[in-house]
Amino acid sequence: MSFGIYMAASGDHTLAPAHGHLNLLGWVTIALYGTFYTVMPQAAEGRLARLQVLLAQLGVIVMAPGIVFAILGMGEGLAKAGAVLTLLGALLFLIVVVRATGRSAAGA
Repeated sequence: MSFGIYMAASGDHTLAPAHGHLNLLGWVTIALYGTFYTVMPQAAEGRLARLQVLLAQLGVIVMAPGIVFAILGMGEGLAKAGAVLTLLGALLFLIVVVRATGRSAAGA
C-alpha cells in the first residue's frame, strides 16, 4: 500500500506496472490460494502444497522488483525469473486442485 501511496503523493506513476503485479499476484492470487487451502484443508497437506505456496511467494518477491528494474532499464532477468516461478506455482496449484477435487484435468 505504501508503494501506491508514494506514487499518488509524488504524481509519478512510472512504476505502476510493478505495483499492479504486486497487488494482483502478491495479494489477490495468494489470497485465492489461501482461501482454497482453508476450505479444503486436506489439499494443504503434503509437500506439493507447501512447494506451491513457496513458488508463488518467491515468484512475487522476485518479480515485483524485477519489473521495477525492467522499467528503469536495468535488465529484465529478475522479472523473467519471477514470472517463471509464479507460473510454476500456478501450475502446481492446478495439480493440487485437481488432486483434491478428484477431477481429471480434461474434465476440470
